[in-house]
Amino acid sequence: MEFINGIIRFSLKNRLVVLLGAVLLIVGGFYSSQKMDIDVFPDLTAPTVVVMTDAHGMAAEEVERLVTFPIETAVNGATNVRRVRSASMQGFSFVWAEFNWGMDIFQARQIVSEKMVALGNALPTGITPVLAPQSSIMGEILLIGLQADTTSMMELRTLADWVIKPAILATGGVSQVTNIGGELKQYQILADPQKMDAYGVTLAELEEVGKTFSNNSVGGVIRDYDNEYALRGMARTTDLEELGSTFVKRANGQPVVLSDVADVVIGHAVKMGNASQDAKPAVILAVSKQPNINTLNVTEKIETNLREIRKSLPADVRMDTRIFRQADFIEASVNNVGQSLLEGALFAVVVLVIFLASFRTTLISVVAIPLSLLGTCVVLYLLGMDINTMTLGGMCIAIGSLVDDAIIDVENVYKRLRQNHNKPKEERQPVFTVVFEASKEIRASILNATFIIMVAFVPLFFLTGMEGRMLKPLGTAYIISLFMSLIVAMTVTPLLCKMMLSDDKYLNKNEKDSWLTRKLSAGYFKSLAWVLDNKKKVVGTVLAFFIVAIALFATMGRSFLPEFNEGSAVVSAVAKPGVSLEVNDRLGDMMEKELMKVPEVTGTARRTGRGELNEHSQSTNSAELDVQFALKDRSREEVFNDMRERLAGIPGVAATIGQPLGHRIDHMLSGTRANIAIKLFGTELSRMFMLGNQIKSSIEGIDGLVDISVEQQVETPQLQVQANRAALAKYGITLEDFNEFIEMAFAGEKIADMYEGQRKFDIVLRLDKNYTESMDGVRKALIDTGDGRKIPLEEVSEIVSVGGPNTITRENVQRKLVVSANVSGRDVGSVVRDIQKAIDENISLPEGYRVEYGGQFESAQSASRTLFLTTVLALTIIFLLLYGEFKNVSLAVIVLLNLPFALIGGVMAVFFASGVISIPSIIGFITLFGIATRNGILLISKYRHLQEAGTPLHETVLHGSIDRLNPILMTALTSALALIPLVFNGDKAGNEIQSPMAIVVLGGLLTSTLLNIYVMPVVYEWFAKRKLNSK
Repeated sequence: MEFINGIIRFSLKNRLVVLLGAVLLIVGGFYSSQKMDIDVFPDLTAPTVVVMTDAHGMAAEEVERLVTFPIETAVNGATNVRRVRSASMQGFSFVWAEFNWGMDIFQARQIVSEKMVALGNALPTGITPVLAPQSSIMGEILLIGLQADTTSMMELRTLADWVIKPAILATGGVSQVTNIGGELKQYQILADPQKMDAYGVTLAELEEVGKTFSNNSVGGVIRDYDNEYALRGMARTTDLEELGSTFVKRANGQPVVLSDVADVVIGHAVKMGNASQDAKPAVILAVSKQPNINTLNVTEKIETNLREIRKSLPADVRMDTRIFRQADFIEASVNNVGQSLLEGALFAVVVLVIFLASFRTTLISVVAIPLSLLGTCVVLYLLGMDINTMTLGGMCIAIGSLVDDAIIDVENVYKRLRQNHNKPKEERQPVFTVVFEASKEIRASILNATFIIMVAFVPLFFLTGMEGRMLKPLGTAYIISLFMSLIVAMTVTPLLCKMMLSDDKYLNKNEKDSWLTRKLSAGYFKSLAWVLDNKKKVVGTVLAFFIVAIALFATMGRSFLPEFNEGSAVVSAVAKPGVSLEVNDRLGDMMEKELMKVPEVTGTARRTGRGELNEHSQSTNSAELDVQFALKDRSREEVFNDMRERLAGIPGVAATIGQPLGHRIDHMLSGTRANIAIKLFGTELSRMFMLGNQIKSSIEGIDGLVDISVEQQVETPQLQVQANRAALAKYGITLEDFNEFIEMAFAGEKIADMYEGQRKFDIVLRLDKNYTESMDGVRKALIDTGDGRKIPLEEVSEIVSVGGPNTITRENVQRKLVVSANVSGRDVGSVVRDIQKAIDENISLPEGYRVEYGGQFESAQSASRTLFLTTVLALTIIFLLLYGEFKNVSLAVIVLLNLPFALIGGVMAVFFASGVISIPSIIGFITLFGIATRNGILLISKYRHLQEAGTPLHETVLHGSIDRLNPILMTALTSALALIPLVFNGDKAGNEIQSPMAIVVLGGLLTSTLLNIYVMPVVYEWFAKRKLNSK
């Protein structure tokens, strides 16, 4: 303690050093806050590496067997892998390797890369897995829509691919840009088998021609006329007529050119996806950012680039960056929390002005707020953290407590200075001594109280996973700002008291206490005397309230995190598998038109099917709609329910409504974009689908469950060309020739590149549309025989229509099917209990099949357990700190009585506000326990001072309580009122997580302060009497 006294003494003697230090802190704080990144949350990205493989149109089962399984097996044995998920769909394989939290993502990528190299020949030839670019979970930060009046969709897509996309990728911090919609330009050689047969041209010969028919050549250099000429053979052209007159072979002495046997045209690639904006066709670019990058800066840079590009685009092209812009949500959130911070500080100032009734004392106390907050910014900056709703929220919740240390100090010094001033002149002590002794007197209480609040926050740091990532910064900011306020209270506050409060003129004017203090003290004196006379009644009532609070706490709902308010919705819609892209596009169009009828909706953007290789790629039967809305008279829940009702009228579509960030967090936790994921593991797909539907029908009646859908892993139509080996042998066709023909003739194979300036397009060879667009066409397609003739495909194969799975998803090398659901108007915890009960009662699973539950509630349960255990630990440490101060077990226990007092108000507040206990509410209780014990310490330490001075017990309790009334009320009211903005603006973006905490702390502080100043004296008097009697 001598060290702390030394700090106070040094501060009082070295005025210039302390004031300069404070100025430096202010400058440093402003500098740091300008330099720090701004985001909505801390980076929540779980270290995940995505392995994407283009499997050249293989069927889903083939992809699972030949591609996904080997990759999964390789990745599964990697260091620190937490779980491996995969999806095998027609032509694509995606494997997500999720690593333990805290794993360095680049190290994880390195490990996966090495495993991919080790795969070597395990995959079919020509198939190479690639790692997806490293994106942040915050995912797409910007969607850009392109529409035009006269420019064709092909031209629009070409502009998106070759002008806009490279410019965005060149912006620092962008990890990938995925384009969807429009028409992808191709140069196509459409072969006519009848003409080829007439001229005796095979498909292989056409392929050879196509590979080289637009190439240039280099002939070294020629030196002549004293110059050096580079010799180039120029055969590249984009003129279709010229390309058509390329020589193929000689037949009957006549040259055969390409246009004799095939059409050379510019066409569009087979569409896998479509996009539209406000129900009109569009090209949509989705921009994802890298982890740990400032979203606001990146968005601003991209928009600056796009403004320049816009000038060079055709006049009728419209570019819209307002479809979805995460920066809007971030700015709104950070501004809202910042506003709550300022309003909270204002409330704290008002309380001080009312209580202290003196401008100077208020000013000295208030100085602690900016100094502590700016000091916190400096430390956060040095720790490499950014400004987000969590760090700001930590400061918000601390703001009332920041002035507490200063208030206690100022109040005591001011009181002692007045007492000193009221003595005869010759008896007065020097100002330095008075200020030093007054600060020293309450120093131990301030120190212990602040340390206790810090210890109460320690459980936060034991949280792991996403909730740990999210809430630790809040705890860090809270603890740092409190520590800063402690330093300020021991250095700047005593010095300012000495400078501003010690002149005689000022003390003469303020000899008496303020009017409010006198009134409060008189009222408190009477009421406390009544309480001390009616101990049993008072204590009995408090006990009854405590029991009611415990009962309410046990019956309240549970949830993980409150819903965010992002101002936009994401609708995931799935049609029946096997539905063609055109039909799905029409359904999507109907959905957009329905959504546009909702009064609050301002715009929609839809992506149907998939863009090019993209990890969030959907199959052609699914669509994702981003819906922007502005709330007017109805709540978000009502608007969402309106959307659900309208979408329910569209035939054959299952829709799930969520919000962009909420969706992504769900997806990261359970691999499903919904609050609850019921995962069914098994072996046989059709049986799993049947069980999935049984599960769906058994839980449909549960109150509060919406958007229930079974993952559509049903059979989709396939056209199988089954080789007849005997017939193939008869015509001299090898199996290799047969398979190559199927791949090239119908799907078309890229055989070369065509260049237009810097732009590159595929040259594709396939049969013309008479043979590729109908079942009859496939039967009549002519295949080359061993002796140069051609025969219809149906002569060497059987062509049948069968069914096969569209997508196969797996987790930890087991097939799984997910039944997903969202919750509306009820807490997640109780809904999950109902679901488990319904499934246990109604569903009997065959051998080898099992059910697991995933989603936010899983995280909520593990977080609650961790918090409960660590809170017990924190309370033990708090008890030891109290024992260290009072050297008496009973007194330490009396101070801890504040916890049940606080619990009563906290529980009541939650009950009347939302009735749901979420992780933020639990953290509110933890904060509350720390703040509540502070008041107890102030009272008990005052009683002890008086007892040591020989004051009689009853007087000790009465006068000690009145002496401490002011600081207790002021600290409690500043802490409580500073939270009011958060409580009343809880539905605003950014305040969603802090608001439940603020509600608990506000309610708890009111009851704990009230009971502290009435019940604590009763208990202390009872304890002291027993001690006296036992002597």
